[in-house]
Amino acid sequence: MTLIGIFIEKAGDNSYHPMWNWFLILVAALIPEYAQPEMAVDALLIQEGTASFYGRRFHLRKTSNGEVFHMDSLTAAHKTLPFDTRIKVTRPDTGEFVWVRINDRLPKNSRRVVDLSRAAGTQLGLLHDGIASVRIEVENLAEIDRLIEYFGDTPPITMRLRPVDDAINPPFVKIDKSIPDF
Repeated sequence: MTLIGIFIEKAGDNSYHPMWNWFLILVAALIPEYAQPEMAVDALLIQEGTASFYGRRFHLRKTSNGEVFHMDSLTAAHKTLPFDTRIKVTRPDTGEFVWVRINDRLPKNSRRVVDLSRAAGTQLGLLHDGIASVRIEVENLAEIDRLIEYFGDTPPITMRLRPVDDAINPPFVKIDKSIPDF
């Protein structure tokens, strides 16, 4: 009979077996104290679509939130995301990404999901291509909750917003070593 079979057999008849304690201690030592389940690869993904960049024509003009636009800053324009939202814009074909802050608005009829500043477009390699397919992600799960609260019952249909529950961590149980061995 295998070792695990012996443990199961002894545990099944509710009799005390000292090796069972050693097995539990070994298992407890191998499991991290605060093990978190792996997040889905696209858990923070909120939108996919086309990106472009803008620069000289709008340089030193006011943006929708009142700031002065600098083409060398890492900022972007989006149709609906709240101002000062930090997003990660990634090109799936090259794997290049850039973190930008939303400070401007796109026209409602634009086919793009995001317009990047010239500096952000340079980091993504858009200067030669002009446009590219991108994935937009947020920093963490709390940011998704903030966006769900911001949009309320009417989120944009092009945006993927869904609540994500936090993992439940079981309480840490200290093993009582005062039980005598028989």
